[in-house]
Amino acid sequence: MNDNSDAAASGTVPEGYTEADAERWVHEPSKSPNRTPFERDRARILHSSALRRLGAKTQVLGLGSGDFVRTRLTHSLEVAQVGRELAKALGCSPDVVDAACLAHDLGHPPFGHNGERALDKVTRHIGGFEGNAQTLRLLTRLEPKSVHPDTGRPIGLNLTRASLDAAVKYPWGEEGAPARADGKPSRKFGVYADDREVYEWLRTGAPERAQSFEAQIMDLADDISYSVHDVEDSVVYRQVSLSVLRDPGHAREIVDHAREWYGRGDEAALLAALERLRQFRWWADSFDGSRQALAALKDMTSQLIGRFASATIAATQAEYGTGPHTRHHATLVVPQDTLDEILILKGIAVHFLMAPRETSPTYTKQRRVLRELVKALAERGADVMEPQFAADYRAASGDDERLRVAVDQVASLTDTSAYNWHHKYCGGQ
Repeated sequence: MNDNSDAAASGTVPEGYTEADAERWVHEPSKSPNRTPFERDRARILHSSALRRLGAKTQVLGLGSGDFVRTRLTHSLEVAQVGRELAKALGCSPDVVDAACLAHDLGHPPFGHNGERALDKVTRHIGGFEGNAQTLRLLTRLEPKSVHPDTGRPIGLNLTRASLDAAVKYPWGEEGAPARADGKPSRKFGVYADDREVYEWLRTGAPERAQSFEAQIMDLADDISYSVHDVEDSVVYRQVSLSVLRDPGHAREIVDHAREWYGRGDEAALLAALERLRQFRWWADSFDGSRQALAALKDMTSQLIGRFASATIAATQAEYGTGPHTRHHATLVVPQDTLDEILILKGIAVHFLMAPRETSPTYTKQRRVLRELVKALAERGADVMEPQFAADYRAASGDDERLRVAVDQVASLTDTSAYNWHHKYCGGQ
């Protein structure tokens, strides 16, 4: 489908990148000669409806937890800030990394990972559902921005090859998903079967199953942001008390949860990582909700982000120099101590918040709502869908394609609209 004959038509390609990196799936004439192709990519994502919808989608704490709880949107903005600073220091395009960070959660459905698992269950026989694969589908097909001038086929945001590759967190399909470090199967993948054509185009020249350098930075920025900020939110909303980590037994329970949940990590190394962090003067061991306590907690999050970013920058520059480093010409070097510290922070959120709620009535209801809504939309068809999805439904050639369209529609909804649609079309509570 690609008919791009002038890769550099939309502005100057930054140092370290080639014209092939700046190619778009479908050629576009130059519109903004004062902007690089990658600046245009970032702007397209920033102005997308999918990004706005993240403001009403759950990050970790539900939207009813408090007025200032992080959403998928605020999380994505924070990831973009961390990623942009890492990119500037490491010699790749800040705009490519920024775009990938803003895009990384666009495909996530209502109710966070809980909703993702529900949609995966109802679509397992047609290739499953995965938030990262849905992100690629949205960027290259679903988001209403561009259409092919000859066929009229939607082509999403029509981003450059470099920006799309940077947004691919898991560069393989469902059938090629590697096992976790503990040997258990993984459901993480980055492309559905019917999006393979554009995926193969964007991965031209890329080593098999290898993240681009920019994708590695996006991935780390995501890990840093949610490992730190999820703990911060949980402390503020009294789900977590860091003082209990003084107890060795409780610390070991957190380590066990981290290893079970993420399938990796050495017990002794994680305990040592927790102890290292607790020894810093900025570690906020207690919290009473006062301004002083809030300031101390915010300082802790800043210190942690700076610590993780600085260690990675130093290790990568020691290995590769100052750059420029782009696409598949370098590998991000993250020290093992940093990986352990990030993982133990994730373990704190898992232990106190994420694991206990897995069997809660609210979580059970969320999964049921999405399963029933997908079934209802697939049966009722185009008449109950938004116009763009209705068109996809009418163009579908069989039941499997129609089911995928119903899932695309449901995945686009916010948490509140998912409940509203369920009440309207399923009569449910």
